Amino acid sequence: MYNHAAKNYKCPFCLLLQGIKNKYVESIQTDIIYHNAKVSAFISSHQWPNNHGNTIIIPNEHFENIYDLPLHYAEDIHKVAKMIVLAMKTAFSCDGISTRQHNEPAGSQDVWHYHLHVTPRYKNDQFYSTMKNRELISVGERAKYASVLKEHVVKNNL
Repeated sequence: MYNHAAKNYKCPFCLLLQGIKNKYVESIQTDIIYHNAKVSAFISSHQWPNNHGNTIIIPNEHFENIYDLPLHYAEDIHKVAKMIVLAMKTAFSCDGISTRQHNEPAGSQDVWHYHLHVTPRYKNDQFYSTMKNRELISVGERAKYASVLKEHVVKNNL
């Protein structure tokens, strides 16, 4: 009812989970920091200037947005979000965390697969004024953030 993806939409998040690399996918397997049977988390291919480490959490099954997401996935997604924020606090020494989830074009959704952003925040980071300045970061830089977060997830037995 509230869907906007084209019929032949190639979901980059589904392709990532399948390990497929092509023109539709900017993320790669080394970006993934957590994966279980229902939910995955990965370092976003795009980051904001003062808030590197932005992580995306998705259900492994394709649902376009919150309208389609079965409620039982919400608990799993937020359990993983809590795990990621605790790891971020230690790994990045951030002052706070923002979580954001967008739906439909007017709500700033740009990938047609439900996803929750988890972003480290810092005092005076100018996050909202720099939101239009997000940029694609290198695979190597993403791997550094993924490695640090994975290490803290494991170290904290999360």
